[in-house]
Amino acid sequence: MDRDGLRALLDAVQAGQVDPQEAERRLAAWPSHDLGHSQLDLHRSVRCGHPEVVYGAGKTPEQLVDIARALVAAHGRLLVTRTTDEGAAALTAALPQCEWHPRARIVAVGMAAPDEGLGQVTVVCAGTSDLAVAEEAWLTARSMGARASLISDVGVAGLHRVLGKLPELREAHAIVVVAGMEGALPSVVGGLVDRPVIAVPTSVGYGAAFGGLAALLGMLNSCASGVTVVNIDNGFGAGYAAAQINRLAAPHPGP
Repeated sequence: MDRDGLRALLDAVQAGQVDPQEAERRLAAWPSHDLGHSQLDLHRSVRCGHPEVVYGAGKTPEQLVDIARALVAAHGRLLVTRTTDEGAAALTAALPQCEWHPRARIVAVGMAAPDEGLGQVTVVCAGTSDLAVAEEAWLTARSMGARASLISDVGVAGLHRVLGKLPELREAHAIVVVAGMEGALPSVVGGLVDRPVIAVPTSVGYGAAFGGLAALLGMLNSCASGVTVVNIDNGFGAGYAAAQINRLAAPHPGP
């Protein structure tokens, strides 16, 4: 149950449309739900605005199905990150409404189309090799209710490519910039726009890239103002943060 659902239930009780016993039954497993192997935080959408997100790595297919069924029943939405092929197969078999995005390793229910949602989040990646992480950020932002777009392969080795995308970048409320190798693209973008830039280092690169450490250090030492940095390959964290910024910046359609 999300914030709107809780408010609707309380309004229904106040109006006499739902008796208190029925409301108590609906809230019996709230704010947490014990599955034995997992304790689901059903109150998170009220506190944070979004339901709990499931980290798929390390969970068995059976555990993922149990968790997914409970979250979809409670919220009508689902986001599972870092899902294995086996986990995705189990989820899509158990919940046919699931969408499986294999490159990003994300399974989702209730995700808005790219041109729907609130405001504008733009995800940019330096190279095609960074697309898995960039898509994770893009899909996460969409799952959090943002309208989001993805711009691929505009790294600094051909600076004209990102310069050609400036009109799109300047329309965004928040920009996620994903890059491996030396990790220079966020500094370039940060020096061209007046928007918050969330930098994501990836583990793409040769030996001295040290699995993304070189990109991470380069981004942490950016000389461009307004650039913040998440962990290596953490497209989810960047997409979530961008969606939160977007919610504050974008005009809301109602109360």
